[in-house]
Amino acid sequence: MKKSLKKTLYAGVLGLTALGLAACSGGGDQDADSKENETIKVGASATPHAEILEQVKDDLADEGYDLEVEVFDDYVLPDQALADGDLDANFFQHKPYLDNFNKENDTDLVAADQVHYEPLGLYPGKTDTVDDVKNGAEIAIPNDATNGARALLLLQEAGLIKLKDDSDTTTATTKDIEENPKNIKITELDASQIARTVQDVDLAVINGNYAVEAGFDVQDDALEIEDKDSKAAQTYANIIAVRKGDEDEPAIKALEKALHSDKAKEFMEDEYKGAVIPLS
Repeated sequence: MKKSLKKTLYAGVLGLTALGLAACSGGGDQDADSKENETIKVGASATPHAEILEQVKDDLADEGYDLEVEVFDDYVLPDQALADGDLDANFFQHKPYLDNFNKENDTDLVAADQVHYEPLGLYPGKTDTVDDVKNGAEIAIPNDATNGARALLLLQEAGLIKLKDDSDTTTATTKDIEENPKNIKITELDASQIARTVQDVDLAVINGNYAVEAGFDVQDDALEIEDKDSKAAQTYANIIAVRKGDEDEPAIKALEKALHSDKAKEFMEDEYKGAVIPLS
């Protein structure tokens, strides 16, 4: 996070003595007034994260911070950019995903705060309802470890599969499927691609942000959805991520405060209608 100062120009006034007087008669006040806001650069997915951040720019400006939002369309680059120091924070993911990213990439990013929860949904493709799922049907789920496990839990809640009793709720894979009575084919795809290919499969498990981007109404279109009071709501809450050691930076604290404001909460509730649930 870098502060920039406007260069204060002093007009020359007939020689060195006049210059000295000018410097002594108010230069300190001019320097204080000339300070610009500190810039915070935050990486985010387009929907809903960047849209939410846009709502709090003015609030942060009032606190002395200019918010610069860099939009990413995948789940890998914003963490890499943060680790490389190109961002001050990012806002797009939940902690299990971040933990897995750290493990796979030998990075040391941390969660500074939980902001909201995006329930994962099961959406219709070539098949309209869960009851209509036929033998050998194909269902698309995210291919990253944490969202994949979460998707399998949702399919279990829908009664389509059964996982082993000792399956880890954050790391379960298709190998943990104990019962698959309809011989469902599980197709694992990049989370950002699933909504675009939903018509090619029978059903699809889609992350909340990508569902909103694709025009789905979570409350009306989803056949099954994670309950807001479920363990998933806390486990998979969307976070502000930072480099370790930056958690208590004043700029990050200001960002957290803005995202928990009544203004931000009301925007989430009104704009996304159940697809994004603010956390207190």
